[in-house]
Amino acid sequence: MKPALCLVAMGALVMDSSPQRVWLYLREAGIRELGPLGSGRHPSHSATPGPGDEVARGIAGEKFDIVKKWGINTYKCTKQLLSERFGRGSRTVDLELELQIELLRETKRKYESVLQLGRALTAHLYSLLQTQHALGDAFADLSQKSPELQEEFGYNAETQKLLCKNGETLLGAVNFFVSSINTLVTKTMEDTLMTVKQYEAARLEYDAYRTDLEELSLGPRDAGTRGRLESAQATFQAHRDKYEKLRGDVAIKLKFLEENKIKVMHKQLLLFHNAVSAYFAGNQKQLEQTLQQFNIKLRPPGAEKPSWLEEQ
Repeated sequence: MKPALCLVAMGALVMDSSPQRVWLYLREAGIRELGPLGSGRHPSHSATPGPGDEVARGIAGEKFDIVKKWGINTYKCTKQLLSERFGRGSRTVDLELELQIELLRETKRKYESVLQLGRALTAHLYSLLQTQHALGDAFADLSQKSPELQEEFGYNAETQKLLCKNGETLLGAVNFFVSSINTLVTKTMEDTLMTVKQYEAARLEYDAYRTDLEELSLGPRDAGTRGRLESAQATFQAHRDKYEKLRGDVAIKLKFLEENKIKVMHKQLLLFHNAVSAYFAGNQKQLEQTLQQFNIKLRPPGAEKPSWLEEQ
């Protein structure tokens, strides 16, 4: 049996069964550590139950209530989800908010791609710097041991050292760029998407209890159903309030995320452009000014990690 259908079956069992039958079902399903009723031990036949028996029954009753509430909620939500997927149930849709959420997910995927490429660029730059540094040392050593080519080896060694210095500055700018995008993607966007997941779960619960209330409203009205209808109305209202609160939270977070994204990326794209342009133009002064503009400083030359710069 598929998991979703198992949940529906269990929810139906919980809604229309005695505690002993539910605990027996759970024990047979492999859930054995749920308390006295689920432990497999028979109740005591003592004529005068002591305080320990009363406490045990109280704990068992609390656990049964918890499982029952979870089972009913799972049953209703699974039933609603299946009815939506098979086109038999209605679904509450906020078109504008759904569009913004989908746009956020697409934006996150694209920024993750930029982040991956930025990390690859950092690794390549670091490897290039290591090669240039080794080549500069080799030229300097040969200039001392080859008098007839001392001048030629000498200015090639100086060129490689200059390229290394400019490359370290560029690497620092790229590392700063990558670090900022990483924070934007893995923290800011992810935090908003966590709230979106809570909102989507609340929406499913809201629709499930709305459907349940509509079905009860269409049924016969007697003393028994009147009480069930009032209880369903109260439960529906609680889930409606939760849904509307989370919908408002998502809308606010999406707004602030968009503002923050524009602010961060405006700064980072300007940094990236200025640093790359200055590096390939051979403008060492502009490279240094770029780092000063964005409050970045070089790490000590002995640093072993590829990220030779740190943010102040």
